[in-house]
Amino acid sequence: MRRLWRRIKPWMEGGFRQRVTLTGLFFSMATGLVGVAAFISANNLLFLLLAAMLSTILVSGFVSRLSLAGLEVDFILPDHISARRKINGRIRLHNHKKWMPSFSISLAGSPEAGFSSVVYFPSIPRGSSVEETVEVYFSRRGIFRENSFRFSTRFPFGFAERRVNVTLGGEMLVYPCLDPRPGFEDMLDRLAGQLEQHFRGRGHDFYRIRPYEPLESARHVDWKATAHTGALQVREFAVEHERLVEMFLDLSAAREYDDWFERAVEYCALLAWRISERGARIHFRTQEFDRRLPEECDVYAILKYLALVSRQPGRPPLKPYDQTGFRVVVTVSANRVFEAGWEGAYLLGPEAFSAPPRTSSRDARSGP
Repeated sequence: MRRLWRRIKPWMEGGFRQRVTLTGLFFSMATGLVGVAAFISANNLLFLLLAAMLSTILVSGFVSRLSLAGLEVDFILPDHISARRKINGRIRLHNHKKWMPSFSISLAGSPEAGFSSVVYFPSIPRGSSVEETVEVYFSRRGIFRENSFRFSTRFPFGFAERRVNVTLGGEMLVYPCLDPRPGFEDMLDRLAGQLEQHFRGRGHDFYRIRPYEPLESARHVDWKATAHTGALQVREFAVEHERLVEMFLDLSAAREYDDWFERAVEYCALLAWRISERGARIHFRTQEFDRRLPEECDVYAILKYLALVSRQPGRPPLKPYDQTGFRVVVTVSANRVFEAGWEGAYLLGPEAFSAPPRTSSRDARSGP
């Protein structure tokens, strides 16, 4: 019996296009009582009242169906979406009916669509569109398809709630979370110290003064040269050409490291984002991905890859590409990567992303 109910329940929840409300239930009971009284008493006035009540029910269903007809929904999201970070999206509802507005429309989303709240539109004029801002939240990284929405209305009398399910096509790519987990900030601070120590002495080597380029940070603007030439000039340092951080994410991890791998992916995404903000060059590598930033791609290309990356047990580690740059290795097997030539790299092993990370533990260690 319980198994049968589990099969019927989803169909009952989503299969019916109309749900009778409490008001509709009372009105139906009143209609039934008037009908019984009319047939028992043969009173013409009661028959007229019964006909009016039945007509009200029929008109209510017909008008609510017309109110939902001809509606089209668009779900507009930003180009870049990060998991576990609330963002603002837009719901655009268009009424294609040229002769009738729609009234009292509720639009509910699904968790797959990024929001599960209900958006209420009091009225949608004929042949026009209305927009509403909604808060969108995705709990995990990855690609999301077939976003489901449900239109509903109780117009005009509230006797029943008529519902229509709509599924939108297209895909939404969600990056790994760029908000640090507990313990990540301490790990990033330690890594930043190692990075500065590696490039010590080269961070203030003056290279040249050059014209300012669009969308460039204004922190290196040379105001004296700018005042002299009448155009924005930037001080460029040799470190901008020399500083390179080589990151290697080892995809070879067994199934029991699923949680560890998800945390490692989020850390790599956060690290790549922070390093790119500082203007350093990145060489991001895995067994199936090899890109340089900014020569070959931007940071969003790395985030897109990390949004879809998965474990690949048994894949051998790569050898380091540049022995002079600062190297960061994320792996569950330190011995394997050291045998591949990553001695001296900044290692983040299985203990680095324990759940939850503890700041007093040794989250990372340098190679021998």
